[in-house]
Amino acid sequence: MRIDLLTLFPEMCETVMAESIVGRARKKGALQVCCHQIRDFAFDKHQRVDDCPFGGGKGMLLMAEPIALCIDDLTAHLGRKPHMIYMSPQGKVLDQQRVKELAQMENIAILCGHYEGVDERILDTYIDEQISLGDFVLTGGELPALALADAVSRMIDGVLAEDVCFEEESHYNGLLEYPHYTRPAVWRGQEVPPVLLSGHHQNIEKWRRAQSLWRTLKHRPDMLEKLEFQKGDAELLYHLRRELENEKME
Repeated sequence: MRIDLLTLFPEMCETVMAESIVGRARKKGALQVCCHQIRDFAFDKHQRVDDCPFGGGKGMLLMAEPIALCIDDLTAHLGRKPHMIYMSPQGKVLDQQRVKELAQMENIAILCGHYEGVDERILDTYIDEQISLGDFVLTGGELPALALADAVSRMIDGVLAEDVCFEEESHYNGLLEYPHYTRPAVWRGQEVPPVLLSGHHQNIEKWRRAQSLWRTLKHRPDMLEKLEFQKGDAELLYHLRRELENEKME
């Protein structure tokens, strides 16, 4: 898969995407990430890419032409237009299901806005979807774009050691993830749950499922509405709900 980032700060994006798991995946060829400087497509000697918005108001707006030229150049290089995403608080809030869908694409390109955003005509002409990380505003689109690129990257074959590395994580299967523990078995008087030390894999899996259900019920009960129930989940949730009600009454 190839991910392209269109930004005013390609060095910032490259630094992040060159590190850790994603960086290693790029080096071995499991993933391609390319960062593009929008200023390279400015049309004056000062490489200006912003201007005052029509109608007045505070702040500056990214002009349409440098962005359009950047996208056109990328399209010509690829021989096709990539799926274009704009990171925006007006977009649909990102979830794991959309991450999985994007990871199935051959190429996505992410436009990072800045200042007060971009000329609306770019959104109308080039952008296929807008994505938000939540109901808040940042100074630029680089951090959300990097978060999206990282989330998508780790779903690509060859990026993580095994699929199980993400299949048991929060949100992937509709539940929050169960708690984890490592050595020592007793830390400052707190013991690891005995079942995890038992070596009985079936009991461990049952415990982990119960813990995931408990955490989801307690912190994100809305997720249970879309959950595909496994055998025994309904009965377990009944008892967990009663336990949660008792906990709230104490």
